[in-house]
Amino acid sequence: MKYNYLGNTGLLVSELCFGTMTFGGRGIWENIGRTQQDEVNELMKTVIQSGINFIDTANVYSYGESETLLGQSLKDIGANRNELVIATKVRGRMDEKPNSIGLSRYHIFNSVEESLARLQLSHIDILYVHGVDKRTPVAETMRALNDIVLSGKVRYIAVCNWPAWMVMKAHGIAEMNGWNKFIGLQYYYSLAGRDIEREIMPFAQDQNLGIMPWSPLAGGFLSGKYTRETEKTGGRRDTFDFPPVNKDKAYDIIDVTTELAKTYNVSAAQIALAWVRQQPGITSTIIGAKNITQLEDNLKSVSFDLSAQDLAKIDSVSALAKEYPQWMVERQGADR
Repeated sequence: MKYNYLGNTGLLVSELCFGTMTFGGRGIWENIGRTQQDEVNELMKTVIQSGINFIDTANVYSYGESETLLGQSLKDIGANRNELVIATKVRGRMDEKPNSIGLSRYHIFNSVEESLARLQLSHIDILYVHGVDKRTPVAETMRALNDIVLSGKVRYIAVCNWPAWMVMKAHGIAEMNGWNKFIGLQYYYSLAGRDIEREIMPFAQDQNLGIMPWSPLAGGFLSGKYTRETEKTGGRRDTFDFPPVNKDKAYDIIDVTTELAKTYNVSAAQIALAWVRQQPGITSTIIGAKNITQLEDNLKSVSFDLSAQDLAKIDSVSALAKEYPQWMVERQGADR
């Protein structure tokens, strides 16, 4: 396992991050996974033994159960807290009470206290804002995040699923006031979903922010189970078709990754994960698993690198069509 610096910090995180969305199984999250404590403990043992030091959860995953199961597993298996980087999130609705949602100062502070209790921890290493809250001013959110860091209950702040202009606005507000800024970005990125290459990735590289891709297998669609002939596999996509993908294009991608998998003697999932890991600016790729077999297969994706020729082959079948102003920038920039 290799370790990368997270953005413009001195913090080293493993090139794979373990996501715990499969833990629990309440509400819509049962479509993702229903992993309970004994299985969680087994997964976490393997994760830590593999060298992964970066663990990702969220308060909204199974409405707190994921955090609870993760926190208990760290106790049960005797994990060394000081060797782990634990990330959780705030924004999503936790119950029907009016202020149990969003990025207000009120909800951020309450959520951190509740997450710490569920995780049985004294601090959170990375707190992500888990999406846009269009009703709360960005300045209020950034002031609250700065203050929660100064309280010692959170070490770093990061962001998920915001448009690039909004992250830059937040950075400007924080810079102007001398507040803590985001150090990383967690966004959907896979061979079947390369949208962040348009604005998010160039922005992150310009501002020296780490990128942590979620759903690098496009919700399992790139795992190798799905083909034009096999659209139903018993996996989560059968009942929870998310994130959205252009399936016709994705099948063309799967044809290439399946072919390469035979060449490298690995799974198609490992090819898809290796491609994400080898992209510029990627700090730590988030993997998830319902069982040890899935986890061990995903872990093997760091044991090899795709050649430049094979990366180009994958890129040609999965690349985004150039949109304006990208094609105009490239055209006008040809003389510079």
